Amino acid sequence: MLRCIAIDDEPLALRQITSYIAKIPYLQLTAACSNALEAQQLLAAQPADLIFVDINMPDLNGVDFVRSLTERPMVIFTTAYSEYAVEGFRLDAVDYLLKPFGFSDFSRAAAKANSLHELRNNQRAATAEPTPEAEPKDKEYISVKADYKVSLVKIADIVYLESEGEYVRMHLADGTAIMTLFRLKNMETALPSEQFMRVHRSYIVNLRCIKAYVKGRIFLSDTEYVPIGENYKEAFQNYVDTNFKNL
Repeated sequence: MLRCIAIDDEPLALRQITSYIAKIPYLQLTAACSNALEAQQLLAAQPADLIFVDINMPDLNGVDFVRSLTERPMVIFTTAYSEYAVEGFRLDAVDYLLKPFGFSDFSRAAAKANSLHELRNNQRAATAEPTPEAEPKDKEYISVKADYKVSLVKIADIVYLESEGEYVRMHLADGTAIMTLFRLKNMETALPSEQFMRVHRSYIVNLRCIKAYVKGRIFLSDTEYVPIGENYKEAFQNYVDTNFKNL
């Protein structure tokens, strides 16, 4: 469903556009405005997917209105003046409807906007970063994709995680490691927060695997340690003060 705003200073033209929108199932009219200044305020409060806007309007014309938008929805210009067509397409308008236009022309323009909207959504879905399979907090395993298969990793066996660009290396209790295509922030969300803590922009540690700590370092074995980032020192110290008694 495309959320639409119609903008035209001519009452009859505005009424025609709103009636056409009502006939198309994938269009939802959220507002009908008689001037661009009113539409600016509406868009600031509630974004739209598509605007139908006349060009020749008082106070603020349609071209300058579209230029003024920081977050620009898809645009279909509706005007009686063909000389604005080039300027309209310079603003990446989906279409340009020359008045008077009928429902067939309007529906074709709307279909182009809907196809573009679906294409953009599909592209976002295709490039979206994968996340680990969501696991209930009481589960023992997390599933991750690595080496062309899905591996089930026991959460308790994860000693720490290390960011390597677009990948995360999971260091396990048996000394092995699994490299998987995730960002550290996704792992941080997927793992139980009461057991794992981010202690550096590049490291998450299993709090139950900590052997010792000194200023700026957390030891996970006699020889293996990870650094504590400056922005994470206070949170880690609070954890230590809350959960351990100093002798």
